Amino acid sequence: MGGWRNRKLVELSVRYAKTVMERYRNKVKYWMTFNEINALFLTDRPWHMAGIIYQQDEDLNQVKFQVAHYQLLASALTVIEGHKINPNFMIGNMLLYPCTYGATCNPTDQVIAREKLLPTYYFGDVQVRGYYTNTCKSYLKKCNGHLVIEAGDEEILLQGTVDYISFSYYFSAVEGVADIEMVEGNLSSGGKNPYLTTTEWGWQIDPVGLRYSLNQLYDRYQLPLFISENGLGAIDQIEKDGTIIDDYRISYLQEHLRAMKEAIEIDLVNCFGYAMWGPIDIISAGTGEMKKRYGFVYVDLDDFGNGTLTRTKKKSFYWYQQVIASKGKNLINTEDNDNVETSL
Repeated sequence: MGGWRNRKLVELSVRYAKTVMERYRNKVKYWMTFNEINALFLTDRPWHMAGIIYQQDEDLNQVKFQVAHYQLLASALTVIEGHKINPNFMIGNMLLYPCTYGATCNPTDQVIAREKLLPTYYFGDVQVRGYYTNTCKSYLKKCNGHLVIEAGDEEILLQGTVDYISFSYYFSAVEGVADIEMVEGNLSSGGKNPYLTTTEWGWQIDPVGLRYSLNQLYDRYQLPLFISENGLGAIDQIEKDGTIIDDYRISYLQEHLRAMKEAIEIDLVNCFGYAMWGPIDIISAGTGEMKKRYGFVYVDLDDFGNGTLTRTKKKSFYWYQQVIASKGKNLINTEDNDNVETSL
């Protein structure tokens, strides 16, 4: 059917959503209409491009913006139908948030950094405001895009605004006028920040950026926030005694949770949830590798499919277990990580 280039997918998507929401109307309260919906503008990978394979002779931007319109319609209709099924549903969007700083204090760098966020705000604005804002229209014009909007579409967008905003956050980058060494991660790329350390895959570790992003999104939209993805991909080693000491993952999560706590308690940002990516090792969608592990639970499988699939709890598993048990109060200091109980 051509993926989301076909308007028929709006109806099919909403039909699917209604089926699921009706089935779990009394079991699930929080819903998200699309995962990382703005990835449509950030990558050329088909699985994040709404199933589209572009043709050589077509206008790439034209297709992208029209597809975005269809997905935004489907999102709005899902919100509308979901609230009919259960008025207590909380239905949100989900954005890949590319936290970006100006590379220098050059004012032009700040403008460039803002422009990096336009593909994200394009979706957020419509899903929260219910119409194409000046930010959306200016970005559309900048990209020489054009929308075919049918009668009734605008009313659907206006009636189907989301109840909260969820987003993924892994790293930050910089943008500016001068040539900058580039780094990539989570479908987004940007300039290297000399003040940050990087993972084995070049992702820049920036917990303060999470607090900054929470404030940016809350200041802009004034809706409750939910961090739906945050984590560290790393190569884990099994010790001779069978344990996996991933203090680097504990440190990453600890600092990001602290940043979230500061955003909530100091900045008064309404953030109601956090989900770490992900509880168990799986193949990395970004690189196709098993060795790039995110989980609390180690899975005995290598990049070539060899292994027993045996699952082993890492040190981070027990650390996070204590964080949950203390309702976030027990964010153990890095220097105390050796005291985390790791026995089964």
